[in-house]
Amino acid sequence: MYKSRSLAGIIGPTLIVMVASELKLWNPTLYDEQIIPLIYLSGVLFFIAGLTIVRAHNNWVLQWPVVITILGWLCMALGLLRMFFPQAYKGNFSNDISAMVVEIILISVGVFLSFKAYWPKAEKDTYLEK
Repeated sequence: MYKSRSLAGIIGPTLIVMVASELKLWNPTLYDEQIIPLIYLSGVLFFIAGLTIVRAHNNWVLQWPVVITILGWLCMALGLLRMFFPQAYKGNFSNDISAMVVEIILISVGVFLSFKAYWPKAEKDTYLEK
């Protein structure tokens, strides 16, 4: 459980800050002109982050730590997509409603992970400690 709480303490706040800083409210012109090498670089970073999460935390237990594992696999998949198909991401941010839904979901996951990481430890949270 210590590993899950530690990773949640990093991933949760990072998700919140990363998604919040990309909101159109703060950066309305952030995605107006995207350069393909920059999309590729972000894909490499997403892939490395996802691979690191999966290597450190590949727990498929039906409790809250599975969220970390799923996020790791999703980061790897997003990284691969950005690396192999960077042209597909250029200028594809026209649907504000679907982008807002994804942003709300990601911020909610970040808040959930932050809550799990920084809330006082429950006694029944010892199932993953080794």
